[in-house]
Amino acid sequence: MGAVTIRNVRKAYGAVEVLHGVSIDIEDGEFVILVGPSGCGKSTLLRMIAGLEDITGGDIEIGGQLVNDLEPKDRDIAMVFQSYALYPHMTVEENMAFSLKLGRVPKDEIRRRVLNAAQILGLQDYLERYPRHLSGGQRQRVAMGRAIVRNPKVFLFDEPLSNLDAKLRVQMRSEIKLNHQRLKTTTIYVTHDQIEAMTMANRIVVMHSGNIEQIGTPLELYDRPANLFVASFIGSPAMNIISGALDGTSFIFPDGKRVDLGALPSGVGNGPISLGVRPEHFSLDAQGVQAEVVLIEPTGSETQVTLRLGGKDIVGVFRERIEAQPGQSIGISFQRELAHLFAAEDGRRIER
Repeated sequence: MGAVTIRNVRKAYGAVEVLHGVSIDIEDGEFVILVGPSGCGKSTLLRMIAGLEDITGGDIEIGGQLVNDLEPKDRDIAMVFQSYALYPHMTVEENMAFSLKLGRVPKDEIRRRVLNAAQILGLQDYLERYPRHLSGGQRQRVAMGRAIVRNPKVFLFDEPLSNLDAKLRVQMRSEIKLNHQRLKTTTIYVTHDQIEAMTMANRIVVMHSGNIEQIGTPLELYDRPANLFVASFIGSPAMNIISGALDGTSFIFPDGKRVDLGALPSGVGNGPISLGVRPEHFSLDAQGVQAEVVLIEPTGSETQVTLRLGGKDIVGVFRERIEAQPGQSIGISFQRELAHLFAAEDGRRIER
């Protein structure tokens, strides 16, 4: 079983603490992505799971076994790095078989595992090639194959797609997700790219400054962000956050414009508040709030428009063609039932 339990894990370098009591339960066969900005502690946590970093406090279990003091080779994990870390003097087959040879696995078994991994990854025709003869995507497949042949309890991925161009990243995202569906091996994946996280994960762990901000499925995080950080981090373009005030059921923009929000929770009183609106939840409305067009970016199926509203720039994504020019005003409204409210004092979500 490849379940991973992380309990109140801390990491400190001298007096500087970079992880502040992180706890996550990862089920056997689950694909979990750790996502967050640079410096949030996600790679450090992954390296602690792998045994490449010492644990300052707390416990990590893999398959029900406490691994705090186990060497990486004894944890039954396989790690895929950003740099591929292939041996340049070895062929694809030799690279994939190397760890098995060190483990004195019989030659027939090594050959069987390598051919099976090559078939899964589409590498059958490249087994005799050297890394220098492969593209970036093919090298990444070889690195994945080297992990697959070990048949570990847990796969660990440390930003494996960062060195690839945009088109190849999209292709490799699909391949990694399809391979997980075939192998059903517990996978923990680190990235700073929230699009990777949204498209690949069963669950996402959003981290910030050494803490976990929220854990949930991609759509749970998108539809019900726990706070302003998650709201602004998950989604592309990001959620629009507008600071204003409540007066009854009306939201008041900084320049005095008012929009009725409909029914609100009984405990929400008048005063400062933040309104969150996803770009795609705006619509053109001649009777709506007037906003100045700043920038128009057509993408074909949609048009992304930067608008100035209440002294703040916001982004709307529209299916319609926009005829207005920068400097002109258009009327917009938003779907009230899909708008989000956040407390002004601490940024926490206010349930509606």
